Amino acid sequence: MTVVKRETMAAQICEMMRAAILAGEFAPGETVTETALAVRFGASRAPMREALRQLIDQGLVVSVPYTGTRIVDLSVKDINDIYSMRICLEVFAFEQIWDRRTLRFEKELRARHERLLNAIDAQDDVRAIDAELDLHGLSYEWSGNSILASSWSSVRGRLQVYWAAHHRAHGISGPKRDSHDEYIRLALSDDLETMKAEIQTHMRRGLETTKAFVDTLETTRANPSRSKK
Repeated sequence: MTVVKRETMAAQICEMMRAAILAGEFAPGETVTETALAVRFGASRAPMREALRQLIDQGLVVSVPYTGTRIVDLSVKDINDIYSMRICLEVFAFEQIWDRRTLRFEKELRARHERLLNAIDAQDDVRAIDAELDLHGLSYEWSGNSILASSWSSVRGRLQVYWAAHHRAHGISGPKRDSHDEYIRLALSDDLETMKAEIQTHMRRGLETTKAFVDTLETTRANPSRSKK
């Protein structure tokens, strides 16, 4: 008989719960408990506790003292904060790596783009979100700047929720297939200024639709009776 290690079980539960969060099965801000989740996922509380710790590290769940554990909330202000932070971080990342891009960088960027396209074609939203994050994360990894990489990690969890909401707002299971074509082309070009402009344009696409979607969620939570009319 194969014995599943507790760490492996926690990782499996973490991945299942992460998929459920990104699929919208948990409402933003919803309170969760170890006991209820253990029943839902058929696990004991110990691996469930470890899975929640991993989700907190990923930025998908937050633990509030004297209040409990809840799914990370997503507000219009959060989206604006993420948007402005991402522009600053990614522009800086490309400034750092621009003169150090090599053929290996190009091959890895294209490989990550291909993984994203495969996930989109498979209509696998969770895998597409991972692949898109990995694609954008390459510039941070390549920078060799540990503080920059840490800053990127700190917003990556929120971006997962942001993109899941963005996809639901558009009724899609991932970004458009050609949405990164210009980003890739310019990331491998000789024109840094145009690439920096593309980063801003790229991140602005669909922003207002997503903000409107989240604003609707906030309005519904504040006035639940309106959603029944």
